[in-house]
Amino acid sequence: MSENRKIMIDLKDIVVRFGDFEALHNINVQVKEGEFFTFLGPSGCGKTTTLRTITGFIEPASGNVYMDGRDITNVPIEKRNIGIVFQSYALFPTMTVYDNIAFGLKVKKMSKAQIREQVYEIAEKVDLSQDQLKKAVGQLSGGQQQRVAIARALVMKPAIICLDEPLSNLDAKLRVQLRNELKKMQKDFGITTIYVTHDQEEALTLSDRIAVFNKGYIEQIGNPNEVYNFSQTEFVCNFIGDINRLNDEIVRRLIDFGAPVSPADHHYVRLERVHVNEQDGQTLLLDGVVTSREYYGLYIKYYIDCCGQTIKVIERNDGVRIYEPDEKVKISINPHDLMSYPAGADEAAVTGV
Repeated sequence: MSENRKIMIDLKDIVVRFGDFEALHNINVQVKEGEFFTFLGPSGCGKTTTLRTITGFIEPASGNVYMDGRDITNVPIEKRNIGIVFQSYALFPTMTVYDNIAFGLKVKKMSKAQIREQVYEIAEKVDLSQDQLKKAVGQLSGGQQQRVAIARALVMKPAIICLDEPLSNLDAKLRVQLRNELKKMQKDFGITTIYVTHDQEEALTLSDRIAVFNKGYIEQIGNPNEVYNFSQTEFVCNFIGDINRLNDEIVRRLIDFGAPVSPADHHYVRLERVHVNEQDGQTLLLDGVVTSREYYGLYIKYYIDCCGQTIKVIERNDGVRIYEPDEKVKISINPHDLMSYPAGADEAAVTGV
């Protein structure tokens, strides 16, 4: 992602209120041209509210929305040139696929020849056949309906496309397949994309950058590696991926080993950073017992009883050595792999204390 790309969306000090409830607190986000930018967080955190503020469905109590340098805070939805794909797709179930895609073009009063040309062109790009264009939307699978929704948005040639949890209604296998297709489509079109999801894996695999939301605040904005390996807050550290929070006994052992950490802080280590029966002189070795394991093929996830807590470990499957339940092992932790946060810092950041 070139640093010289222009800013397509610029949210400045956005506050949204519903009655007495403040849903968004001074949100500031910049999305670059051609970027795949994801709003990530749990339900009710403000990510969809932010998306709806960008698209014009919600008017902020204060702050401004800029698009390509132009203030669009009070511009009507239909004049923002932003394509929208809803979680439910919001398709017309009794209309054909062709008519669904053509709907916006007909509203613009384009000629039948122009509409036909543009519908066929976009259908080919999203892998919808001419036979499928003749079918009613209700006859299509969930994955095909998602393509129709994206085609309907893209055929209007928007400057930006916003997608609100577009994969959440699909089964797991199809979700992964369409996730890959979605990223390829976005790259092929080069369109600026804002994507809303609560799924961390989806966010990490799709995004150029991610904004992690929590209770109406943005906790961190960064690329996938930054939010995963360099989580700025304890909330982000816990929300992105799986992690071990180390108990007081292991922290004490780390301090005795020479780790420059405070016993008053909260300390975490990612599953893939802990190793079984490995020693390189830079790591603290701890005795443990395997309580259970999960076999995933590419890797194995172990649950190990160590110093009065369960430590989860992910080890690459080399096809040679698999540890069995009740087997005694040693786990190693490198102090450099710790992620540490002052106790209570997240609560203070969110409440403003």
